[in-house]
Order: sequence, then structure tokens, then C-alpha cells
Amino acid sequence: MTNTVEWTVRPETEQDGAAVRYVLEQAFPTAEEADLVDALREDSAWLEGLSYVAEDQDGTVVAHALLTRCHIDNVPALCLAPSSVLPDRQRGGAGTAVTTAVLHAAAERGEKFVVVLGHPEYYPRFGFERAFASGVHLSIEVPDDALMVLSLDGTTQVPSGLVRYAGPFGI
Repeated sequence: MTNTVEWTVRPETEQDGAAVRYVLEQAFPTAEEADLVDALREDSAWLEGLSYVAEDQDGTVVAHALLTRCHIDNVPALCLAPSSVLPDRQRGGAGTAVTTAVLHAAAERGEKFVVVLGHPEYYPRFGFERAFASGVHLSIEVPDDALMVLSLDGTTQVPSGLVRYAGPFGI
């Protein structure tokens, strides 16, 4: 018998700050990503309503996904980072649920493109493709298959050029 977990996925609220920080601190080996999210909250790249959480049936925040403003050359785009799930809740669907929801919210707002630097086995399930094929690149060296892009409407061609992240990323 399979135990199916239902996730409640919603935009982050002011009251979720500590819970989001906890998820990030548990999901990553250092507090660097948690500190990044705190810094992004104070940056002009922060877009209200594009930080999402997933809760379990008890109302505990178990996953988080964040989209902030970046640019591909001069074209506005979004950056998916960081994305995290509590270690004991990984591989249970919470990460997929929260990522799907935040990407859908961005598309509903009329956003066109998303960039992610992440696991090449994970993000293609959401439609991400290698950025190299679109001529999208970073100012730092990364594995070709780790930098990916997504056209949110599935038809608009991703622009080529250099990804310019918000200041807190340090890239």
C-alpha cells in the first residue's frame, strides 16, 4: 500500500520567514542559501507572490521555491533559486508541487522566461532545457548541463545572452 501525502502549496507570507529559513538550513550544508533568501527579500529583484511554500497536513512548511528577477542580457527573466525540501520529506512530491506552483504563478503573471542552475536530472521534468542550446550563459564556469532555461508559455523563444542575477547572488 502506498502512502500518498497531500501538500498544501501557497505563496509565502510574512509569518513563514522563520519556517522557510529552517527548511533552507536543513536542506543545504551551510546557511548560505538561507542568508541569500534573506538578502533577496530586501533587494529590488524580490517579486511579491513568487516565493512559494508547501505544507504537510499538519501545516508544517516542508518545501520552498523562489523566483526572483534576473535578466538575459536586457530581457527580463526569472531565476529559480533556491529550491529546497526538508531532508526527511525529499522524494515525496513536495519539491515538485512547490516548483510547479511557483512556475504556474509566474506564467499567470505574464512572465516569459526562467533560468535555473541546478541538477540536470531534476529540472527537465518542468520543461527546462539546456541553456547552452539557446545561447544563454553565465559569467562564471558551470557544467553545460546544469544551466537550464524555460519558456513559460512553451512557444516564445528564449533570448540568447548573459544571465545577470540580482546583486545578492554575487554573480
